[in-house]
This record gives sequence, structure tokens and C-alpha cells, in this order.
Amino acid sequence: MEYRIEQQMELNEKLRILADAAKYDVACTSSGVERENGGRGIGNCITPGICHSFSADGRCISLLKILFTNECIFDCRYCINRRSNDIPRTSFTPEEVCELTIGFYRRNYIEGLFLSSGIVGSPDVTMELLYQTLFKLRREYHFQGYIHVKAIPGADPELIERTGYLADRMSVNLELPTAEGLKHLAPQKQRPKMLAPIRQVRETRRQNKNELALYRHAPKFVPAGQSTQMIIGATGESDWQIMKVAEHMYKKYEMKRVFYSAFLRVNEDSLLPVLPGGPPLLREHRLYQADWLLRFYGFETEELLSKDKPDFNLLLDPKCDWALRHLEQFPVEVTKADYPTLLRVPGIGYRSAGRIVRARRLGTLDYTNLKKMGVVLKRAVYFITCGGKQMYPVKLQEDYILRNILDGKEKLPTGDSSSYVQLSLFDDPRFSV
Repeated sequence: MEYRIEQQMELNEKLRILADAAKYDVACTSSGVERENGGRGIGNCITPGICHSFSADGRCISLLKILFTNECIFDCRYCINRRSNDIPRTSFTPEEVCELTIGFYRRNYIEGLFLSSGIVGSPDVTMELLYQTLFKLRREYHFQGYIHVKAIPGADPELIERTGYLADRMSVNLELPTAEGLKHLAPQKQRPKMLAPIRQVRETRRQNKNELALYRHAPKFVPAGQSTQMIIGATGESDWQIMKVAEHMYKKYEMKRVFYSAFLRVNEDSLLPVLPGGPPLLREHRLYQADWLLRFYGFETEELLSKDKPDFNLLLDPKCDWALRHLEQFPVEVTKADYPTLLRVPGIGYRSAGRIVRARRLGTLDYTNLKKMGVVLKRAVYFITCGGKQMYPVKLQEDYILRNILDGKEKLPTGDSSSYVQLSLFDDPRFSV
């Protein structure tokens, strides 16, 4: 399978165009996989992170994020690379991607590669070019760093499988939360075709796990799992619909991550909404917070939202909003509550909940200990007791707690009910859940 790639443009100019075109794809994250060099190649892959994250030894590490090509046979109305747009078009060759990756790695700029692509020629042609690129990197350049690559919907399953044995993570973007939204803004794409490679990756990963259990040195297929991305705000889906889709992807397709991208109007098109406030970034943030609750805190979508309450409260994070609607479950006694119950307390994250459970086996706890464990007391103080006592006299009333949380002051409440606490979106490094 061959495709003639334009060679006239300078490599630096190609890089400028294709790196800029890749910025709209947010479906990249820490690697979640570890691979040692073994002395036979260059680079390695450390579990805790890629893509501007932090590795086990504290280094901030990143990846080269590019499109293989910004040419595309589709005309999706929300995409800057749509076929009808008059923009500079170019493509890398597999050799050029390898040279860039190795060159940036040797300069210590990156430790991995995120490779996406428009659809050039056909899905099979594009997937073949991506496979050739990864094969060269792994076999000819002996690159052992992290690689995240797109699986192209509609491509030959054999090509996707061969590529999956060379990549650490694969992803297929759902683009829009529902099939109706896709039909409205990207009628050339079909939801079943987009789900087919996602289903294939899930099934092949399951088979590969069985092979690895029998043969320790069997090749690994997409060891860091798969992810997907949805554009938020381009169509009229509610937060409840979006979270139901995400929950379905996690449960049925064993998705590693679902990413949410606030709609940015990059094209003038009558079918695209005009959002007066710009991209819905706060809504995107709330969806990420809720996503964290689904994956790590034991929540279900139906607990956070419903048909009657289909959208998140933009003033409060989803966990705090849920707690205010279920005050009958509070206060929680931190010296006795089990781990799942602690996870539902605003201001207590999954790490601090684990520390509380471990620490109380060895001795007594007080509020000073809780603060050292990472509990955000200015939020948790309304919902907990420690040793049967409140930290300060506070009322377990929705209006009172909401008023204190939303007020502009950042002090812990005192006996004076006029002293309030401000909700900060950044109190908890894990999206303030």
C-alpha cells in the first residue's frame, strides 16, 4: 500500500504546521506503562508520566505531539483540518517522524511521542503510514520511549492490531457525545465504525493478558490502555448525557481515560453554535471532576445527575454539590467511617482517605493530623466530626454551608457564623474532588 507524500516543504515548516494542528487533540496523558531500556536501544518509559507530567524521580517530562498529516478526506464542521478549509496542507514521512522524535529525545526535549493524523487517501492508507512510522521507531531506531498513536476508524483490523503491539496507548476520538450530534456536524462519520476499533482494542487486550499470564515474554498489546475524547458544547447534549456516555465507555470498553474538550469555534459555519462566553471551560472542568468521581470515588452518574437535574452546578464541584443534597448522610465520624464513606466527604481525597484508615489503626486522630494528611479542612469541616467533636461550631444546613463555601474569605469558620470559607477550584491537586 503506497501513498505519495509531498516532499517540497522544509521539515521545520512541516513541524510548525502539524504541531500547531495537533493542539486541538487533548486525548493524551501520563503513560501508565513502564518499559526498561535493557541496553539495546534508546529511551525508556516510566509509569507515572508523559505529556507534561512528573516521573517517579520528580522530573517534568513531555512528549512530541504532532499530526502525521493535516490532509483529510472528511469535512467535519468543527475541525480546522476539514477538507473544505483553505489552509496549508502537508504530511510527514515515516522517516521524518522518526528523525524528529529521536532528535528531540537526544536533546532531552521529550521522552515520548503522541502521533495523531488526519485521514489521507483512505483509513487503510493512513493506518499503514502510522504503522510504518512506529515500526521504524521501534525496530530500526530502537526507541523504547512512550508512544501514543491513533487507531483510525474504518482501517483494516490487522493493521490496527500490528500497530497496537508497537504502541503503549491507542485512542479513537468519539468526537461528539452522541450519534445524533455526529450526524449533525460530521455526517461522513458513523458511530459504529468509530466503536469498532475501540471494541477491537478491548478484546485484543483481554487476549493479550491471558498470553502474558502463560508466556512472560510475550509482546504486550497497548499496555497503557486506550482513551477517547469528546467535544463539549458543539451540540446540545446535557452533562447527564455526556457522563452516561463516559460511564458506558469505562464499564463496557474498559477505557483508561475519557477526555473532554470545550468547543472552540475555529470555523465559520451556520451549524456551529456561537457561545457568547467563549469555550465552556468551567463546564469542561466540572466534567473532569465528575469523571474523577466515577473512576476513583465509587460514584455513579445517576447519583450526581438525573433527567430532572441534567447539568452540573457551575458554582460548586460535583462532590460538594452531591453532599449538600444528601446532608442526611453527614456528619461522618472520621475515626470510625469506612474507606468508601470517607471518599464521599468533600475535602477528603482518595489518598487522604487511605492515610486516615491507616493512621487510626496506630493511634488517635485530631484535626491537626487530618490537615497533615491532606484533608482540605475548610471544606471538610462542615461534613465531619473527629472523636465526636466538630472542629468549630458549624450548622449542618444547606444554606449556611453554601453561603460559607461561596463567600470570598479564605479563613476557617470560627464560632462567629459570619466568618465564611471560599471554595477554591485548586485546593485539591486532584481536581478538587
